[in-house]
Amino acid sequence: MTKAGFENLQNQVDELREQIPGLQKAISEAREKGDLKENAEYHAARESLGLLEAKIADLESRLGQATIMNVKMDTDEILFGATVKVLDLGYDDEEEYVLVGEGEADPMKNRILTTSPMGQAMLNKKVGDSFVVDAPGGKMEYRVLDISYGG
Repeated sequence: MTKAGFENLQNQVDELREQIPGLQKAISEAREKGDLKENAEYHAARESLGLLEAKIADLESRLGQATIMNVKMDTDEILFGATVKVLDLGYDDEEEYVLVGEGEADPMKNRILTTSPMGQAMLNKKVGDSFVVDAPGGKMEYRVLDISYGG
């Protein structure tokens, strides 16, 4: 993953950790209300804490297994970390994508995995090259307009 992706995951862990004291307090307050067997507030707070701790553990595991990749800036080919501007030849529409690693993808922000069909089709292409992506709606053809790194 990119350094920015790693830092984003670390920030998520930090934000989730900040929620733990509030849930612990809610559990403590609910426990004081008496019979725990029928105390919905207590059980809801415990379940929320368990889910939060599981999410933190998952993110920490991903961080522990992550490899921060250096983004290659001295190439004219599309590689991991590239920001790529393409022309959709079917719709005559320009689009921009960033090729990222696992845990960094965000289709709403056009951050796509290098292992996705679109990412795979782009890899190693140069400005001016065309490529085809097999999409659920059929084949889509693109032309590479620009490649940049670090942005």
